[in-house]
Amino acid sequence: MPLWNDPALPAATRVDALIGAMTLQEKTAQLFGVWVGASDQGGEVAPHQHDMEEAVDLEALLPTGLGQLTRPFGTVPVDPALGALSLARTQARIASANRFGIPALAHEECLAGFAAWGATAYPVPLSWGATFDPDAVRRMAAAIGRDMRSVGVHQGLAPVLDVVRDARWGRVEETIGEDPYLVGSIGTAYVQGLESAGVVATLKHLVGYSASRAGRNLAPSSVGPRERADVLLPPFEMAVREGGARSVMNAYTDTDGMPSAADEDLLTGLLRDTWGFDGTVVADYFAIAFLKTLHGIAADWAEAAGTALAAGIDVELPNVKTFGAPLVQAVTEGRVPEELIDRALRHVLAQKAALGLLDPGWSPMPAALDGADPDDPQALRGTVDLDRPENRRLAREIAEKAIVLLANDGTLPLPRPGRIALIGPNATEATAVLGCYSFPQHIGARHPGTPLGIELPTLHDTLAAEFPDAEITLARGTGVDDKDLSGIPEAARAAREADVAVVVLGDRAGMFGRGTSGEGCDADSLILPGEQQYLLDTLLDQGTPVVTVLLAGRPYALGRAVEESAAIVQSFFPGEEGTRAIAGVLSGRVNPSGRLPVSVPRDPGSQPATYLGARLAHASAVSNIDPTPAFAFGHGLSYTAFDWSDLTADTQEAPTDGEFTLAFTVRNTGERSGTEVVQLYLHDPVASVVQPVQRLAGYTRLDLEPGEAHRVRVTVPADLASFTGRDGRRVVEPGELEVRLAASAADARLTARVTLTGAVRHVDHTRRLHAAFGHEPVGRA
Repeated sequence: MPLWNDPALPAATRVDALIGAMTLQEKTAQLFGVWVGASDQGGEVAPHQHDMEEAVDLEALLPTGLGQLTRPFGTVPVDPALGALSLARTQARIASANRFGIPALAHEECLAGFAAWGATAYPVPLSWGATFDPDAVRRMAAAIGRDMRSVGVHQGLAPVLDVVRDARWGRVEETIGEDPYLVGSIGTAYVQGLESAGVVATLKHLVGYSASRAGRNLAPSSVGPRERADVLLPPFEMAVREGGARSVMNAYTDTDGMPSAADEDLLTGLLRDTWGFDGTVVADYFAIAFLKTLHGIAADWAEAAGTALAAGIDVELPNVKTFGAPLVQAVTEGRVPEELIDRALRHVLAQKAALGLLDPGWSPMPAALDGADPDDPQALRGTVDLDRPENRRLAREIAEKAIVLLANDGTLPLPRPGRIALIGPNATEATAVLGCYSFPQHIGARHPGTPLGIELPTLHDTLAAEFPDAEITLARGTGVDDKDLSGIPEAARAAREADVAVVVLGDRAGMFGRGTSGEGCDADSLILPGEQQYLLDTLLDQGTPVVTVLLAGRPYALGRAVEESAAIVQSFFPGEEGTRAIAGVLSGRVNPSGRLPVSVPRDPGSQPATYLGARLAHASAVSNIDPTPAFAFGHGLSYTAFDWSDLTADTQEAPTDGEFTLAFTVRNTGERSGTEVVQLYLHDPVASVVQPVQRLAGYTRLDLEPGEAHRVRVTVPADLASFTGRDGRRVVEPGELEVRLAASAADARLTARVTLTGAVRHVDHTRRLHAAFGHEPVGRA
């Protein structure tokens, strides 16, 4: 047996032996992918032709091997069983065509569920953030990973760990929120879940993408080193340290003139040498070619390839462009050292060894096809279910936990109304619950006439089921982003004649201008798209209580509705079970417990602004623009009430290398069970460099029955007060620290002051990252 096939040997030994036996062409072949689409007839995959790439000759490539298969399920609609068979047949062909028998690693998108036809469409990441529930997200990711692995997929391109800095950016729906701790803790849970299923999680996008100027996709990023270190990088650090992520993807953008794909200090110095990451760094699609075409720092494809390799990128995706013939020629001519190829190859082959792809017993047939007859493809159709009842239950749980009740004058929950006017462009739009990386929106939209593959009830459907005795009148009013006002008089009339008007507004997810939210769908202001605000204002004038429901990918300023709506229900693309969850909140079957992962602006033109701002970033006498949000980060109402009391601290002083513990009581003083989300914020009154007024340092969810109280204890390491000091190193400084125990960034319920003592202390990536929460019941009122 060749050494590289012996699973009893250390992975490094196997990999070194294999590299030593390879030609230059065989080495580079492992460092790129080919974009393919599985066959709906169960035949082999076919290369996908993309308008940014030349056609790929798969027949010519395979004798030297192939590193990756790009999105076999996520390119065209395909029955999952036949897609699995198609992928298996292709893998067998790839392995038999190269002299080492190495199959490809198959990757897919999984940002809101496995992006395959017929797979469960879960809520988007912004909804994950709204749950403040890492455990639920971890379970969701594990379910996604099991589905992917069952059909032969090895790697998932998620989660997105970009921290929102400007809500106009189109990809806000793909992020987890505007706070690095929330993004890091929820994102790390997703990584842990996906990796627990044996799927390689890919952290996106290292780093600075979400901080692009004016929220424009791919625009340059102007962040300074402290913002980068203290806001943008911590989620990636946490996911590497605690999540066990095995892959990282670079950001498209440049920061102060340095594209991430060319940044050796970032991709090698920080990621590998400091944090100890030992997985693969994969290029965002076309990012290496962009070094030549968009960034202008490479004269030709070979220089782009050499620059990316030197920086630390291991794999070119989605297709071979620069890591093929141009790279081979550059190495032959001495322009690129072969050692760089060997370094990248070592990472790639170690990952393939860990996945079992180098083992002698490897089989291309995935678990979903166990016992199936590969010679009878049509008998397989419909036999693989990627949207099982347990998936839908989990999707509904997360959707319910993610819905945020922003405002309520007592109208919600609705009594059994006789007449409901259901108005707005998203009231009867089935796909209004889906983000831009869901399969129906991402791929299915390009295949009209193809069934959605999953059940997507509209809000009209679920409201009718929730209120079977109500008379529901429909009126569209206007479209999501058109200028058509002709339907507004009918909508106004419907509102006047109803007991309550439920107006359903928001976004349409799409790509590159085909939607109002999604990749390349940036906004010039945060006013509702189209004429939706006019529709909303008209309904507010009719004298009927208006319940505003948002199915959106970003927060929007709502104008008069902030004060005048009877209630506001915010959801961020809540997935295939989303409308059932919303109907449950409206009826009171579901007590809302979501909290805002991003602030909701009062002024549509106040961007960029987040709660995580220094003093001068907030309202002040030196500017006429007030960025104070209508609803703050962390805000969310319930149908019950909670009382916080009896705060104690175990000490008034703690050393800069120590910790302190706070205890307090939270009681449900209402008449129904509910969930309070306790949020811990740190305020540093005096620091050596400018600090945010406050920042989230921890949180926990408390499920309490009526009258029930829990004594909550939280231990806060001094490490959580660290920041990047004047010399560029992370420090914990002595001095007073204000600890705010809060229901949102604008609603501190209890406050403690603790003085950190001793010398300035330098900390690094081994510092403690979490406050430790615990709680126990203390009786009922």
